[in-house]
Amino acid sequence: MATSKIVLPIIVVSQFCCTSLWFAGNGVMGDLVTQFNFNSSALGHLTSAVQFGFITGTLIFAILTIADRFSPSKVFLVCALLGATANAGVIWEGHQIGSMLLLRFMTGFFLAGIYPVGMKIAADYFDKGLGKSLGLLVGALVLGTAFPHLLKSFVGLISWKVVLLCTSLLAVIGGGLMALLVPDGPFRKPGLKTDFSAFWSVFKDQKFRGPAFGYFGHMWELYAFWTFVPTILISYNNLHSNSSFNIPLLSFIIIGVGGLACAISGLLSEKLGTKKTAFTALTLSGVCCLLAPFMFQLKSPTFFIAFLIFWGMVVVADSPLFSTLVAKSAPAHIKGTALTIVNCIGFTITILSIQLLNFIQTSTDSHSIYALLAIGPVLGLVALRE
Repeated sequence: MATSKIVLPIIVVSQFCCTSLWFAGNGVMGDLVTQFNFNSSALGHLTSAVQFGFITGTLIFAILTIADRFSPSKVFLVCALLGATANAGVIWEGHQIGSMLLLRFMTGFFLAGIYPVGMKIAADYFDKGLGKSLGLLVGALVLGTAFPHLLKSFVGLISWKVVLLCTSLLAVIGGGLMALLVPDGPFRKPGLKTDFSAFWSVFKDQKFRGPAFGYFGHMWELYAFWTFVPTILISYNNLHSNSSFNIPLLSFIIIGVGGLACAISGLLSEKLGTKKTAFTALTLSGVCCLLAPFMFQLKSPTFFIAFLIFWGMVVVADSPLFSTLVAKSAPAHIKGTALTIVNCIGFTITILSIQLLNFIQTSTDSHSIYALLAIGPVLGLVALRE
């Protein structure tokens, strides 16, 4: 059994290992399309399948209050093992598009028992200093998000099958570490029965509703920004002959620096207050959305990259803080369910904003489309002020 001093590092490492199923797999999506002779549209479908799997999983986990009725560490382990199996199953050479989509969907589904459940486990251990703890936890997730961009620089040197098997092995290790070394936390209050009303009842409380809607506004911007970082860099390259960006490496840096920002925001929240720190970060990211269309006119590639790095920091710095506010405002016996509900709705919103920008981009070359991302921060700030 782990002592309290090493519980957080174990949770962080386990979370990173297991979420690699989600993000590291994206690094070989192109190889899958080529290997199995899928249509070009399959790339988007395979990526979306994981998102839809995660949304479906979080919805079911929330309705059945899985993370509160059962030991979170055991739920984490079971989902890690099943997710690893689904991920490794992709290497089978007889796949058709249907079977491949099913496996990617199931990988996303079981991630619903990893990412939000990992936050639930942290909340069960750390009442004071929860913002700092979740800052490190979400920071690990951010690095996992950035990892595929770095992987693209090396994936040609190793087989795509090795990448998938390694990420599955990491997930097994992460699940094992959590189950063996992180028992149920001292602040856990298990739910005794299925509570079908929990999905709706949590939103009746304004103390919960404010942070939750703030998080939804944050999610409108976050994943759309992450998705379009390579596109933004390519667009600037095309506009300015004096720039020649290494797109994968810069994408990794711009997204990955958010992991450091999460850790910093967690520390700042202990001095400035969680809500105030989240409000400030969301305000700054909203300003970046509005400034983005004008930044393309910068003649200096260095200043443009500096702007994107700053945006990459503030766009995610509030993420662990919103999770902290949600966890603290939710009833203790459905804390895990509350976090899962918020994740479910938040990730659904990410699909809407990504698809909106993608649709508009097909009909215009204007960089003003990135200002639409400010809709989320603006609405989120309104919710936080109520």
